[in-house]
Amino acid sequence: MENKRLNYLDNIRWITVVLVIIYHIIYLFNNSGVISNINVKGIPVMDTFLIFVYPWFMCLLFVVSGISIRYSLEKRSGKEFIKDRAQRILVPSLLGIFIYGWISSVITNQYVDMFAGNGDKIPGIIKYLVYCLAGIGPLWFCHVLFIGSLLIVLIRKIDKKDKLTEMSRKINLPVLFAMVFLVWGSSFILNTPLITVYRFGIYLFMMLLGYYVFSNQELIIKLEKISIPLAIASIVIGIVYVATYYGQNFADNNVLNDLFTNIYLWIGIVSILGIGNKLLNFENKFTQYMTRNNFNFYILHYVVELLLGYFIVTYLDLPFMINYIIILLGVIIILPPLIEIVKRIPIIRYMVLGIKKRNSD
Repeated sequence: MENKRLNYLDNIRWITVVLVIIYHIIYLFNNSGVISNINVKGIPVMDTFLIFVYPWFMCLLFVVSGISIRYSLEKRSGKEFIKDRAQRILVPSLLGIFIYGWISSVITNQYVDMFAGNGDKIPGIIKYLVYCLAGIGPLWFCHVLFIGSLLIVLIRKIDKKDKLTEMSRKINLPVLFAMVFLVWGSSFILNTPLITVYRFGIYLFMMLLGYYVFSNQELIIKLEKISIPLAIASIVIGIVYVATYYGQNFADNNVLNDLFTNIYLWIGIVSILGIGNKLLNFENKFTQYMTRNNFNFYILHYVVELLLGYFIVTYLDLPFMINYIIILLGVIIILPPLIEIVKRIPIIRYMVLGIKKRNSD
């Protein structure tokens, strides 16, 4: 794979993770009715950022993951790939639920009695397990990512002659844009009930699109040529989208399944891939650091934000904009050294970050 292409994919990935980190700071205090661990309302206008990025940023991560899987499987067997994914993604995302996932549930319990007044009657180990299973948080992304990896390896095994790749290479720009209706259709499939977190249908479809469609560099170059007008169009649509759904629960199924949401999502993703290939094909020491640690930032950012947010709103009485700023600065200051400390602790680094040996990160 060309180094140039790797650079733009890596940069899109870590920039999107940064958006996720900022998203969760504002999400903790959202005014849109989206369930949060801290039952404190922040500044309503800040929700505009949440509404603007929510339809597409996680889908974009799955697309980029699908593209990366294509090139990873060119260098290793399916068995080797799954073993690596299990170590680096599945293990830390499952163990993380029991190592620190309980923290979010304990904080939630400060605002909503999770045990309906019967907490004193429930054995500690049972309460701990309930806290853990209710504290999956952002780790859901890793679970879906691993399932998608298994799916791709399975499809490769069935499609031994790689006919799907041959077909996908024939997709041109008009067909690509028309695929928005397939994206829309996938938004209705395999969603978890009540609280929509695991949207298996659309997320797995995004991984497959990354693997089969967007791994075609010729298509990316075509998107690059129209990336400026595409980016302008996506921003304009995004502004209209925010105005349309401002004040509503933007994570509700009725919103996520709306055609307008999926049009915005699709235009956003194709424009970012095009503009990324145009502007983000570079690397320096900072981007290399962010690329090496983007998964580590994703895994640990939320628990840091949550603890900071809880203590700030509980024990300090500050103008709310200051709360946002303190949490952001706290994440910037705390997260990098925390990750470096965890990396240096045998066993713990494997359980939390999926790193077996120090030199493997």
